[in-house]
This record gives sequence, C-alpha cells and structure tokens, in this order.
Amino acid sequence: MKIKTLGIPLAVAALLTLAGCSTPTVVTLQNGTQYLTEDMPDTKNEDGFYEFRDISGAKIRVRADEVATVRKED
Repeated sequence: MKIKTLGIPLAVAALLTLAGCSTPTVVTLQNGTQYLTEDMPDTKNEDGFYEFRDISGAKIRVRADEVATVRKED
C-alpha cells in the first residue's frame, strides 16, 4: 500500500520536472513561415537540415539555408 501512496506523487513530480525543462522556440524561415516548437530544435545535421517537432507533434525537416532565425519564445 505504501508503494502506491508514494509512487503516484513521485511519478507526477518527475513528469512536472521534465515538462519544466522544455524551451519553447520559434523557428522563422526565409519566406516568413514560423514554427512554434516544444523544445530547441536539433542543430544543423551533417546533411544540412534542421529537424524538430512543432507543437502539434508533426516532425519538420528544413534545409539550414532556409532558416532565418531560431529564438526562444517570449
């Protein structure tokens, strides 16, 4: 019984801690398109692309030369 009593609050605390670590970011492309991401996108890969997930969960892959800015959301 004590394991259930302690386990649930610990699980909730762990999830809240992980949620607090995300850094909402705005990725703006050269054509003006903006993507709001849940976390900082992966930097340019060897193949010259940025990869990230937008807030709806869709995986986005953009050529690095199409990205104008990457900044934290205000």
